Amino acid sequence: MRDITPVTVARGDGIGSEIMDAVLYVMNAAGARLKVEEVPAGEAVYKRGHPGGLDAAGWGSIRRTRVFLKGPITMPQGYGNKSLNVVARTTLGLFANVRPCVSYHPYVRTRHPRMDVVIIRENEEDLYAGIEHRQTDDVIQSVKLISRPGSERIVRYAFDFARSNHRQKVTAFVKDNVMKMTDGLFLKIFYEIAADYPEIKADHMIVDIGAARLADQPERFDVIVTLNLYGDIVSDIAAQLTGSVGLAGSANIGETCAMFEAIHGSAPMIAGQGIANPSGLLMAAVMMLVHIGQGDIAARIHNAWLKTIEDGIHTADIYARGLGRVRAGTAAFAEAVVERLGQTPVTMPPVGYSTARPAYDGINRLSPRVRALKELVGVDIFLQWSGGLPDDLAELVLPLSTDALKLTSISNRSQRVWPDGNADVFCTDHWRCRFLAQHGPVQHGAIVELLGRLAAAGIDFTQTENLSNFDGKAGFSSPGQ
Repeated sequence: MRDITPVTVARGDGIGSEIMDAVLYVMNAAGARLKVEEVPAGEAVYKRGHPGGLDAAGWGSIRRTRVFLKGPITMPQGYGNKSLNVVARTTLGLFANVRPCVSYHPYVRTRHPRMDVVIIRENEEDLYAGIEHRQTDDVIQSVKLISRPGSERIVRYAFDFARSNHRQKVTAFVKDNVMKMTDGLFLKIFYEIAADYPEIKADHMIVDIGAARLADQPERFDVIVTLNLYGDIVSDIAAQLTGSVGLAGSANIGETCAMFEAIHGSAPMIAGQGIANPSGLLMAAVMMLVHIGQGDIAARIHNAWLKTIEDGIHTADIYARGLGRVRAGTAAFAEAVVERLGQTPVTMPPVGYSTARPAYDGINRLSPRVRALKELVGVDIFLQWSGGLPDDLAELVLPLSTDALKLTSISNRSQRVWPDGNADVFCTDHWRCRFLAQHGPVQHGAIVELLGRLAAAGIDFTQTENLSNFDGKAGFSSPGQ
């Protein structure tokens, strides 16, 4: 008897139970070799005091099975609750989000009949790290973190995916013209790794024009790799371009665990009506079956699903006169897929998958860690102050400079306002005062001395950022940024 794979399943909220019933029914009928462990997740678990949407038993099941098929989740509003998706991705090390976005022309209405794009999104870093602080009455900050290892892993995963799936091109979406250090690092690593895959074309686009081109001409793209926030936005755009976000599944892949889900939400407004489209979760389940080495079952389901779409049996979200023949509910659509198991589509190309479990060894191919020569050359000190004009603040702070560190500039919301500032800049109560070393690198004690002077003068500093050179190159942006 072939191996049975344990998987953790959470129905989630809203339409989750209905579409999960449909998906489990199809997988069972197709002969999927699964041992399902069901766990509660979502709104009810949040309300029991678990801020991540899963309780200890749920996390234990996922760590045991290492495979998680998740229905859509409703997260209660309010401080303290965290997105289950974000928590799972960071807790389980699910660094890669994979979203295939395919058009099903002429059976699902779309303006882009030749679209077949895979969005690969970094999953653990960027603004989604959720590091936020209220610093003043006026200003809240969110910290964007991009690391070399995190960028290397996702970029190499994208090229490995392209090679394994016979894709021809990988395009990076970045905003390095503005975020020169964070996005600039990602793009630098992209081209370093691209050199290891000479058979695959590599290019990049600024994310705003890239998203516009994707919306207008998606057939120009093959695989897109990008940072966390951009990837979230771009993948939803791409899914909608295919005809409906209800058709798209998503995989979250890590070194030891993986999570699979539909990309849509819990849709409480239609819950319990039996009309939800289970296709997104079913396509996620297909990706799960490929991941666990049951590619034969994945292909059997996927081809039956394509034949169902081809035969005009559509749920309400994609049904249209002239394209659909039968408007089917959730259960009836699942039954139609089961009836077509063993069949393949006639017009659309059939699919096939390997029965070998995909392997990822990117963690073993990170570039060697070479420590740079780091020299502390200054500090940015952020203040809350509402005492007047920038020149007034400079008059207050400049005399507090030390022999080692001198005030050289003041900015407000990234705009330089002293010296030689623009009088038209609108200022809040949040100021960045830059102090630079006067005689070569300084020690941390010089910063402590400076902060002591500010404190003694009654100045409210809210944050400090050390300014360092790495191998002689500034590791910080200019005071006008």
